[in-house]
Order: sequence, then C-alpha cells, then structure tokens
Amino acid sequence: MINPTYLAVRTRSSANWGDAKTRVIHSYRDWIRSAPEVQQMYTLSLPVSTIRTKIRQEFERHRYVAQLKTVDVLLFNSHQEYQETLNYWKQLTHVLKYFRTEEEPKARLPANFISGFLEGRN
Repeated sequence: MINPTYLAVRTRSSANWGDAKTRVIHSYRDWIRSAPEVQQMYTLSLPVSTIRTKIRQEFERHRYVAQLKTVDVLLFNSHQEYQETLNYWKQLTHVLKYFRTEEEPKARLPANFISGFLEGRN
C-alpha cells in the first residue's frame, strides 16, 4: 500500500538558533540512520560508510550559514530529499548524482571558465 504522507512533516520556522540547531541535528541523525536502508533500497554498490561520509559532507557544506531563514529553507530541502529518497520516489540516477565526483574524475568542475570552455563543457 502506498502512503504518500509517510515521513511527511509540517513546514515550520525555527524560533531561534537553539531550535534550528536541534532541528538540524535531528535531520542529520535521520539521514545517518537511514544510510543502510538507502543502500539496500537502491542496491548501491557503495559501502554504508561512503554513504554516511557523503551525508556528512552535504551537511558540512552548509555549516556556516548565518541566516536563520536560510537554515529553515535548507532544513525543508533536506527533509524533502529524505522523504523522496525513503519513499522510493527517486530513481537510481537521482541518488547516484551525489556520488558522481567519486566515480568519475571528469565530473569535477573545471578550475576556471576558460579551461572548461576549451574542454567543451560550457
């Protein structure tokens, strides 16, 4: 039975930085705990430790965001990705896009515009 409201939460704004920090930690823990399930659902050939490392990198990328409203938007996007991933609404390619740079060395962005242009990427 398909339940479209599985993992659905109501969108809300953080009252203060303490509330935002608590919500970020809960989101991070949810992602970390679901790594084995994601690996099994999408039959990823990556170890769970690699999935958890990528989750950590995605959270660390936004570590120094200084605006509370931006943190709320990032939390909303995080939960949206979480719900779509665990409800199996994504295809394998959508999940693997996060690991593309580890698999393909040419997937990295060029150092500058000119080198990217000369490679034919732009």
